[in-house]
Amino acid sequence: MRKWLLLAAAIGLEVTATLSLRAALDQPAWYALVAAGYVGAFVMLGMVLRAGLGLGVAYGIWGASGVALTALLATALYGDPLTGTMGVGIVLVIGGVLCVELGSQAAQRRPDSPHGRRDSARRGGARRGSAGRGGAA
Repeated sequence: MRKWLLLAAAIGLEVTATLSLRAALDQPAWYALVAAGYVGAFVMLGMVLRAGLGLGVAYGIWGASGVALTALLATALYGDPLTGTMGVGIVLVIGGVLCVELGSQAAQRRPDSPHGRRDSARRGGARRGSAGRGGAA
């Protein structure tokens, strides 16, 4: 649960920084929030990875959520256009990230995957000298 809260914080910071970038064009004082938001987002993303979420999944969710939320909030805050084609694109990006997440979960459940072997070793069930791996487990 902690890794998902950290990821939500990273997304929130990145979206805040990006939206603040637009405000900074007219009022340069906003650049402080832009810098703090991006630095905070990357720090949080690093914490997410340290908490155990896979890089592809974390970055995919972070990026897709950032794109979707920024597009929606830019429409609400700045009157940016949001066309049907853009909406379809947002849905496709989110669908792609869901496919990556589902694939990652399936890979972790496979005993022959690196994550499956690592999880098995943690539980004390790793086999030494498995065939096809040159004797390394």
